[in-house]
Amino acid sequence: MLGEYRIEGRRAAEISASVERAVGAGKLPPGELLPPMRELAVELGVNPNTVAAAYRTLRERGVIETDGRRGSRVRHRPASTARERIYVEVPEGVRDVSAGNPDPSLLPPLGEALAAAAARAARAPTLYGAPAVDTELERIARAAFTADGVPGGPLAVTSGALDAIERVLAVHLRPGDSVAVEDPGWGSVLDLVPALGLKPVPVPVDDDGPLPEAADRALRQGARAMIVTARAQNPTGAVVGAARARELRAVLSGHPGALLVEDDHGHGIVDLPLHTLTGCTDHWVVVRSVAKAYGPDLRLAVLAGDAVTVDRVRGRQRLGPGWVSHILQDAVVHLWHSGVVDAAQVAAAYGRRRDPLVRALRARGIEAHGRSGMNVWLPVPDETAAVARLLHAGWAVAPGARFRLSSPPAVRLTVSGLAVDETEEVADALAAATRPSAAGRYD
Repeated sequence: MLGEYRIEGRRAAEISASVERAVGAGKLPPGELLPPMRELAVELGVNPNTVAAAYRTLRERGVIETDGRRGSRVRHRPASTARERIYVEVPEGVRDVSAGNPDPSLLPPLGEALAAAAARAARAPTLYGAPAVDTELERIARAAFTADGVPGGPLAVTSGALDAIERVLAVHLRPGDSVAVEDPGWGSVLDLVPALGLKPVPVPVDDDGPLPEAADRALRQGARAMIVTARAQNPTGAVVGAARARELRAVLSGHPGALLVEDDHGHGIVDLPLHTLTGCTDHWVVVRSVAKAYGPDLRLAVLAGDAVTVDRVRGRQRLGPGWVSHILQDAVVHLWHSGVVDAAQVAAAYGRRRDPLVRALRARGIEAHGRSGMNVWLPVPDETAAVARLLHAGWAVAPGARFRLSSPPAVRLTVSGLAVDETEEVADALAAATRPSAAGRYD
């Protein structure tokens, strides 16, 4: 048990840090059984309550799990090991379609917007005590939310969508609470939830978003929050349509105390309408990042929500970073005013690569998903074998393990770097690599 690694420390924080360092370094692999608390207390010369406190901290941080008399083990996906570590080394000459990045050619140049924002800052620099949200940004964002049926309410600006989701969960939930999450879903969220000491409850997803029956079951079993991707779901490309939205709204209406976090991941890159689920619960937010449409390095998202939630987020933000740079906010306002990004044109550009590929795969008898956005999701019988075969064929795809909890094996392909005339070539490679291997005899 533990092999050559020895847990160290005299205080609970030192003991938990020792375990977490070992997990992050791979010295304590997933499934490793930790010593019983009394046994470790004797070995370290500390009170058993100290070890109990350390193990409790590790459970809350999602590093270990405890199963009664069977003891405590390192989680299969410990929070200290980010899913981004599950990746494929891309040799020279292999096409990388695994990264999930937008097409740089569809992103606007930022020079003029940043220069205009810098000039404004020179004329009227933002100082301590200024409002956290730029007035013009708030006006434009609020108008867009209202046009899409999002209820009225205050706004906050965060450093990207994941920052918004983390802040919202942190101000409402406590370690040990359960959160309903999409499965498959955004790997960063699947890492974030246990890292906050929360318990992810997987909710299966089809092309129309989370399955209502599974969402209802998760909430009935005690999930205090649900995270839903409205459009261009990562990794499946799912979109919550009008019919599915009605079903999910009915589910949420039966759980008004649940927190709804709606990530509009496709804002700015899809031309399908938003069917918001907000208005059914007391506490809710809708998050819109500028990353996919304007560039990941802008690190800015706008969050709309109920008054209590936004007030809590803003209050906690004031005690940390204070605000998101007004230079960035002004740059985004400039980009919005200039109209340099046309969501319909961007959606069409991704659709010209994604839709023919999905059709070509289905024509070859391969299940494929990708209603919107820049990703295609392919369930496979053997994930490791499929990734290896595709790499050998010259294509690097993302292993589905980065996006799954309990859903079946799959791979994700990002179409951003594909040319339209490559559809048949990549479909042939995917079809060949994802079919089960034929059984053979060895005489």
